[in-house]
Amino acid sequence: MTFFEHLQQSTTAERTQLLGAPIVADAMRGYVTRPQYLEFLGRAYHHVKHTPSLLMACGARLAEDREWLRAEVVEYAQDEIGHHEWILDDIAAAGGDPRAVRLGKPAYDTELLVAYVYDTVMRGNPAGVFGMVYVLEGTSISLAPSVAKSLQRALDLPTHAFTYLRSHGALDVEHFAHFEQLMNRLDDPADQAAIEHCAKVCFRLYANVLTGIERRKAA
Repeated sequence: MTFFEHLQQSTTAERTQLLGAPIVADAMRGYVTRPQYLEFLGRAYHHVKHTPSLLMACGARLAEDREWLRAEVVEYAQDEIGHHEWILDDIAAAGGDPRAVRLGKPAYDTELLVAYVYDTVMRGNPAGVFGMVYVLEGTSISLAPSVAKSLQRALDLPTHAFTYLRSHGALDVEHFAHFEQLMNRLDDPADQAAIEHCAKVCFRLYANVLTGIERRKAA
């Protein structure tokens, strides 16, 4: 079994918990209001904007014998720069206030997700950041395209109000194939353990981010 296969197997319970969140089922059926979609985008903005910084912090803390991994981290960081701006554009297209989101504070559960990953990079094993990458990219592949289609139909919003979900979902398919190869090059048990642990925690924390969005009350 490769490390990537092990990672998938060992995080099954946490991934199932995330995908089973009621708000996810609501989104798949189009049972989400415009305020809920805007809240999701706001929460996404406040964690997505940190991804390049988290990756760069990881790269800065890698040991000299991980130079090949540092190069991979730099490439990942470059690919992630500016994605938070897509979210602000979507907020504007959906009738929200992008400036208020940019200047606002994150929800507590979003702040905890970001803070945990920073702590992993700065206090623990910096390679653990790939646990977050695994959770967010894997979730995008599983949900983003179908959720975007369902929400656009239910909310009657223009296509350019779903740039983040559509573009990120498509990009992450390519990223995830590369991610699998990268994970299988990591043969240090300490790195593997840090990534697995971070992934398990991030699945739970990201589930909190999603379930923190109030469900639509039944009519």
